[in-house]
Amino acid sequence: MGAPDEVRSFDKGKMDVVTLDNVTVGLATFEPGWQWSECVKPIAGTDSCQVPHVGYVLSGRIKVVMDDGSEEEFGPDDAVVIPPGHDAWTVGDEPCVMLDFAGADEYATGARSQVTDTVGGVTDTVGGVTDKLLGGGEKQR
Repeated sequence: MGAPDEVRSFDKGKMDVVTLDNVTVGLATFEPGWQWSECVKPIAGTDSCQVPHVGYVLSGRIKVVMDDGSEEEFGPDDAVVIPPGHDAWTVGDEPCVMLDFAGADEYATGARSQVTDTVGGVTDTVGGVTDKLLGGGEKQR
């Protein structure tokens, strides 16, 4: 990650992005005082973060609150799976540094507010009102 393909800077943080064939990996640094709803929401254009994350916390701490009110805090050596629909912020006076293996391709780009995304057979009409799920079900937003 010493020579990223792209660096995405945002208020109180950045993500170094490396693309390896069809896999994108991000190294995120969230400074003390960073909060998604204040620092990335203006870029994303959504009410909460709609990017799913699968990651590993290298240092610092981060608190995640889902749209349904459930919450969890993660710290060093924690593996994380964070579904779409959340806010997050750093905890304490140390930056939170984490690797993101699922979501770095879209994070802090505004992609989820502008495109239709199909992953693994799930079609998500982003910015619309209906998600079509595996098995033919639908979820209204």
